[in-house]
Amino acid sequence: MKRIIASTMIALLATGAISTAATTDDALQEKEKAAWQAFKDKKPDDFKKVVSANMMGVYVEGVSDMQKELADMQKWDMKSFAISDYKVVSDGPNLAVSTYTVKIEGTYDGKDQSGTYNAGSVWHKRARGEWQAIFHTNVKQAPAGG
Repeated sequence: MKRIIASTMIALLATGAISTAATTDDALQEKEKAAWQAFKDKKPDDFKKVVSANMMGVYVEGVSDMQKELADMQKWDMKSFAISDYKVVSDGPNLAVSTYTVKIEGTYDGKDQSGTYNAGSVWHKRARGEWQAIFHTNVKQAPAGG
């Protein structure tokens, strides 16, 4: 009887852990989409709700902080974006890393930047339970055969 109870408890705990992980993955993907949507729509206040004021970014063009992100937001004319292959790895209950691809159609400072990008973010859960991005990077995929 003890073995059955122990097996049942282990199964319940494992199911709970998997369920929590899936919930976190979904929640972070929604936060990621919200950050991209706010950037696309040029809504800095919405962007700041999901991205830390102390965020850092690394791109081909260089290193970025919140001030530069908001300045770059005004230079983008993003028509659309689509996130795929979203994956999350967690290192404890308050830190997670996401990786994904994002297909973008748009221009930056008048130059076409459309394409598929490899992207990643580091997320931190704040004291009030809110996730915020503290780091982001993306780089355009090279053309096939290039």
